Amino acid sequence: MRLALSLLILVTSLTVAVAQPRRIIILRHAEKANNYALCALGQRRAEALAKEYLGKDAANSLFGPGEAPAAMLAITLHPLETITPAAQSWGLPVIDYSVVPGKNEDDDKEALIDARTREAARDVMTDPRYDGKIVVMVWEHKHIASKRLEKKSDDGPVTLRELLRIDHLEAPKKWIDSNYDYFWIVDYAPGEKRPTGFRMVKQAFNGAYADLPSNDWDTPEPVHETQGCMR
Repeated sequence: MRLALSLLILVTSLTVAVAQPRRIIILRHAEKANNYALCALGQRRAEALAKEYLGKDAANSLFGPGEAPAAMLAITLHPLETITPAAQSWGLPVIDYSVVPGKNEDDDKEALIDARTREAARDVMTDPRYDGKIVVMVWEHKHIASKRLEKKSDDGPVTLRELLRIDHLEAPKKWIDSNYDYFWIVDYAPGEKRPTGFRMVKQAFNGAYADLPSNDWDTPEPVHETQGCMR
């Protein structure tokens, strides 16, 4: 009995060790009004993301035929609001690594996001439920990629760029403050902890959402299109 239990524990631990997604789709939250909510432009982008790219039956879905996201993850309130329309279309809960602004927001919040980002990256790369599947992560831009954060931490990596080992590929070292409209798509081969592919896809919308900003990576959003949103 003890031998069988030991073998079961060994097999389980090995399964967890090699579990990893086939693809991770990373995006920044949409435009915000304040520290708690998206502005009207950001709310429309959240709706457009569901209809065009990330929702069920999206017009230009980032998922192939017969594919579906295994999970949609968010950190802080803006990412949660951004991904909710897409998650609802799939009938998925948003897995929220919540960090809520508090009284000592600046330092305390950054340390909390550091810890929760590490936790999320660990979960994504080890949870058997995601093995061989697609995971969507909606994050704060500085904790996706930031030269400052990658240099300052004494406790190890704190950005997804490093934690998910995207840094050895041709990925930008900083997510630009004024850019809200790109996906980072990261591919992994079975058994490879380092990603085997990376590409950036710009969000471009049609129809009712054609007026949403779709600026190039190194170009800020037009100011006249972001009235009422925080810069």
